[in-house]
Amino acid sequence: MRVGLKSVLGGAHCFALHPFFVAWGWAKLYGFPRDPRLWAAFFLHDVGYIYCREMDGDEGEKHVLLGAKVMNWLFGSKWGSECLRHSRYWCRRTGLPISRLCLADKLAFVLLTPAWLYLPMARWTGELAEYMERSRARQAGSSDYTADELVDLDAGDERHWLRGLQSYTLRWVLEHRDEAV
Repeated sequence: MRVGLKSVLGGAHCFALHPFFVAWGWAKLYGFPRDPRLWAAFFLHDVGYIYCREMDGDEGEKHVLLGAKVMNWLFGSKWGSECLRHSRYWCRRTGLPISRLCLADKLAFVLLTPAWLYLPMARWTGELAEYMERSRARQAGSSDYTADELVDLDAGDERHWLRGLQSYTLRWVLEHRDEAV
């Protein structure tokens, strides 16, 4: 079974949990999400992972395309764009600005999904090992991390790694909050 499908079924992008954490993130940033199209976006933005054999490589970065296509078909290009731009990597790759959904999605990971839930789910799917390895490779020598965060990222302990990544991601959300369109 593909790691992406496992992620959507019961991992970090679990369809029964992740959309509610994203909605909670949206509520913290922008107020309660009353628009039903937002709820559709919360549930559909990561659906493209179901076809992915890897989460963070080229294939994983393209996961945004399916959710965006479905949202575009259902609600028009504005909503398709909101889903397409929920990935920092996709936006960097294509030169697009991040969406507000991107920030809510990251906040869901940073503050709202508890480690006691996230870690076993991501471990079961195989995502955790990939995420830990990719974050070490991506951030090696990066000045974006504080010294404490780099120590946490280099530690073999999953909880230390998660704390370091959450600290970095929260700082990123706060720094980019006004850039989202």
